[in-house]
Amino acid sequence: MRAVGGEIGSAATLAPKVGPLGLSPKKIGEDIKAATLDWKGLKVTVKLLIQNRQAKVELVPSASSMVMKALKEPPRDRKKDKDIKHDGNIELDEIIEIARVMRPRSFSKTLANGVKEILGTAHSIGCTINNEHPQDIMGKIDSGEITIPEK
Repeated sequence: MRAVGGEIGSAATLAPKVGPLGLSPKKIGEDIKAATLDWKGLKVTVKLLIQNRQAKVELVPSASSMVMKALKEPPRDRKKDKDIKHDGNIELDEIIEIARVMRPRSFSKTLANGVKEILGTAHSIGCTINNEHPQDIMGKIDSGEITIPEK
């Protein structure tokens, strides 16, 4: 389920999911808050693993939330600040690291193609890579000007 990092999700959304299993939605909301503290203010996907009436929270970060975290923007109040522009700059090395983390969930055959997927996400967010437009970086990867190491 999607949750906002560092915030307790409403018990009303958790109750239908964990109520039939005999678990307390309030306690699971607090567990989600504890697991997502370093992703404060960002929407992240959380996986609940329930075994023997014990809930374990596992964070499944998406490409967009990892790019937003790489921008190192200060946490903001979601209720007051709307339509925020994410116009920061990210180093290409950070994009390559994000692509390595996303590799098991990516459909790309090579790391270079995975990096291009993440560059597309950065383009949709609106940030720059090494002070260049993400599309320009993609063109350089295609032409061979920039090589992405597999390891």
